[in-house]
Amino acid sequence: MRLQTSEEARFGMHSRLQTYVVEDNLTIRENLIGTLEELTCTTVVGFAETESGARAWLLGHDGEWDLVIVDLFLKQGSGLGVLQACQSRKPVQKVVVLSNYATPDIRRRCAEFGVDAVFDKSNEIDGLVDFCIGQAKALHSSSGTG
Repeated sequence: MRLQTSEEARFGMHSRLQTYVVEDNLTIRENLIGTLEELTCTTVVGFAETESGARAWLLGHDGEWDLVIVDLFLKQGSGLGVLQACQSRKPVQKVVVLSNYATPDIRRRCAEFGVDAVFDKSNEIDGLVDFCIGQAKALHSSSGTG
């Protein structure tokens, strides 16, 4: 049984971020999902290990997510292709990149795709957690329940 986080207690279960994760490394993916679900108001609704898998899910679940977290290097294809598939998203839907290669050039490329934030896997996980908490608060505020 999963215990309610302090953020859930403050904002309610209905304001959980419906999050889709694109990450091909099983260990990183499991740790990321566990961390986000424990520390933030996030529910992971699915994941993909490949560009084609992510694109297919996003196409079939257009309005069913609030946040997509994308790694750039995948088993097949590229996270850049996933970012391209997210360009027609609704304004309330957010896309972030979580990569070991968050160089200035990569951050610039991601900005060209309209990415909301880029986080380095090695030293910016706290920033991703803070981003998720902020998005859950924004979602709660916009839902008119606060």
